[in-house]
Amino acid sequence: MTRHYASWHNEPTDYTQRGKLPRETVVDESARPPLGGSLNITSATMDSALLDLPWHIPLEDWPARNLAALPRGISRHVVRFALLRDTVIAVKETGEHIARHEYHMLRKLNRLGVPCVEPVAVISGRVDESGAELDPVLVTRHLKYSLPYRALFSQRLRRKTLHRLIDAQALLLVRLHLVGFYWGDVSLSNTLFRRDAESFAAYLVDAETGELYPELSEGQREYDLEIARVNIAGELMDLMEAGLIEESVDPLATSEQIMDSYHGLWQELTGQDRFDLAERWRVDERIRRLNKLGFDVDEIALRTTADGAQLQIQPKVVDAGHHQRRLLRLTGLDVQEFQARRLLNDIDAYRVRKHPEMDEEINAALWVRDVFQKITEAIPRELHGKLEPAQLVHEVLEHRWFISERRGSNVPMSETIESYIDTVLRHRRDEAAIMLNPPTEVLEVIDLTENDDD
Repeated sequence: MTRHYASWHNEPTDYTQRGKLPRETVVDESARPPLGGSLNITSATMDSALLDLPWHIPLEDWPARNLAALPRGISRHVVRFALLRDTVIAVKETGEHIARHEYHMLRKLNRLGVPCVEPVAVISGRVDESGAELDPVLVTRHLKYSLPYRALFSQRLRRKTLHRLIDAQALLLVRLHLVGFYWGDVSLSNTLFRRDAESFAAYLVDAETGELYPELSEGQREYDLEIARVNIAGELMDLMEAGLIEESVDPLATSEQIMDSYHGLWQELTGQDRFDLAERWRVDERIRRLNKLGFDVDEIALRTTADGAQLQIQPKVVDAGHHQRRLLRLTGLDVQEFQARRLLNDIDAYRVRKHPEMDEEINAALWVRDVFQKITEAIPRELHGKLEPAQLVHEVLEHRWFISERRGSNVPMSETIESYIDTVLRHRRDEAAIMLNPPTEVLEVIDLTENDDD
């Protein structure tokens, strides 16, 4: 087997620089070992397990023993999933400059707290056993419990579910624009989705066309939005052609929804309100609306009009994750935003029923013990991969409400859990399933599924 030597490069530490970072200095060709060339690895973690993967083989020919059978979205590049120690990584073959640019963009977005995949490394200097050069690769960490939009549904895509996906995409785009990121290739295909209570949380998965600026102009934002509208319309037409969405769905009209969702969110988050001095309560109302959307306001600008008769209010800095932060503070649970809001509602209701005079942090700790842990520990081990714990608890609580309403009386939690396991959970797809060393026919089925838009 050809031996590969590796040269490690840390990411540049100029964290204040915006936009593209300079390309790495090219390794001196004369310094390369004579056999197989030298791997040039840029990584923030420097995981030596990267060296165990078959970088001397073109990615599309990687042996099944190195792969994890997970559904892949549509990509212009060759993409494969592989096991790296105790986690799964996505490996994408692309050009070196594109790979390095995307790596640094994802690093910056992670530091800014924007939902996106985590970059692991850029690997260049690949050659096959005959000495021919192979394309560099970008390595990212697989986002557990996430799926490309086409893999979310085993049958037809319902209108309501489709609308929730587009709303999640609009929210992601707003969050990107708030930090000054111009995407340049907005689409459902370049996004991963995780269940978030009754909604979805969207994560950016492809940043190769993106740029980071101190602030985006209205023209940049609107152009990104137009790209999204056109791309989503095309994706929905492909789904309709394959018979995967309801016939009543109009792809063009549905794609317009992202425009309405985006503009509504952007206005709520950044727009200016004007009201009479007697209506000062509207300041608190605006903040509560932003909190309900999952955002915190760090600063608000208040000023009176020239005649002193009115107040103007405009949020200055808006941070996402209001409910996530409160739940994390109270319980230590790190979940999606709408999941957090649903669990917080149950914590507050639990306090009213059980401990109305108790401190909220102590009450939250008791709720974790009596509700959250009771539900998760009751799930059979073979079903643990069906859903992430927060989503599972949310669905059990919703199931309890549903069967209690149908029965006309409160249903005990133990009976609720048993009913949920038998009637719902056992029939759900396994959203955390990872098949290591999959048979070749399994990989062929995944490829066939992707290529046939099914």
